[in-house]
Amino acid sequence: MSHVMLRGLTLSIVIPTPGNTGALEETLLSVLENRPEGCEVVVALDCEYDDPWNLAEEVRFVRAPAGAGLVGCVTAGVQATTGDVVHLLAAGWKATPGWTDAAVARFDDATTGAVIPLGVDGATQNRVVSAGVKYKLGGRRVALTRPGMGTTAAVGSGADRRVGARRPRWPVVGPRLEAGFWRADLVRAGGAGFSAACGDRLADVDMAVELAARGVSTVVEEGSRVVAGGEPAWERGFRSGLHGERLFWRSLAGRSFLPSFLLHVIEVIRHTIVSAPLGTVPMLLGRFVGACQLVSHARRRRQLTEYLATDVATEAATETAADAAPADTDSTTIRIDEGQEVLSGPRRRPRNVEPLRKSA
Repeated sequence: MSHVMLRGLTLSIVIPTPGNTGALEETLLSVLENRPEGCEVVVALDCEYDDPWNLAEEVRFVRAPAGAGLVGCVTAGVQATTGDVVHLLAAGWKATPGWTDAAVARFDDATTGAVIPLGVDGATQNRVVSAGVKYKLGGRRVALTRPGMGTTAAVGSGADRRVGARRPRWPVVGPRLEAGFWRADLVRAGGAGFSAACGDRLADVDMAVELAARGVSTVVEEGSRVVAGGEPAWERGFRSGLHGERLFWRSLAGRSFLPSFLLHVIEVIRHTIVSAPLGTVPMLLGRFVGACQLVSHARRRRQLTEYLATDVATEAATETAADAAPADTDSTTIRIDEGQEVLSGPRRRPRNVEPLRKSA
């Protein structure tokens, strides 16, 4: 890996707030009540807020560009942080006691790029309603509603629960943009960063694809729980088609084109059906415009291809160094693929040699 995480990690909590200040105060109250020691809290605003509780000494407020939306608030907040780990908790979601401990501990492993906390319902705080997002091969984002849904890895506590490590593999899974833990060097300036190309709703799976290409892992942490907020508004019409088409073409690096394209055709048909009747034509127009943005797609695929090549080269160098390392002569390990005296059977007596006889 190109970056090594050290123990004693520092945490930055970012609360992106594109509009609802009432939801912000609920989230902020829950964070400050359960705030881990030594962490910083950054509120990124795309709206006016007068700070009636005089929290400026405990919380840093930053402004996103007007009309930036959720992704713009996330970007402004992340760039203002200094911690090794960045936790996004959007306005409307709430913290619970000790919710960061197990998640941050996961980053002691240098291969961890993101951690998915479980979102629970606000009524009982027992039923899991959010467990990250999944990107399907045809270009569709699916919100996961329980641990392990749609993944090939185990998800019980104590299991490895990793997807996307080393080479892109399916399914690609990541945290929701509204609630997730991220390795800061991947999402801050100079790292991957969240792109607004696919809109607020698809930015999280766009990032999940990128982290998979970079060879880092996404981990589901059941010990980290937050109270889920409301679902973002569905995109419809032109914007839904535009962002969906961009997501597909931006994510093709390292994939087999023909199977991906055939599944994408099926996804477009599905999208056409759910957009009918009034939204079908605008959606298809958006798809057409998104598919025609060839220069942007080529730039993105080149970026992902470079990440893939870097990851493969790093693996090869690591394996070569391991092979070249001198053998430990003091080791007591026995290799069963080499002849070992202690593993051999009884020796045969040479021919024409009389056995020793016991003397009288």
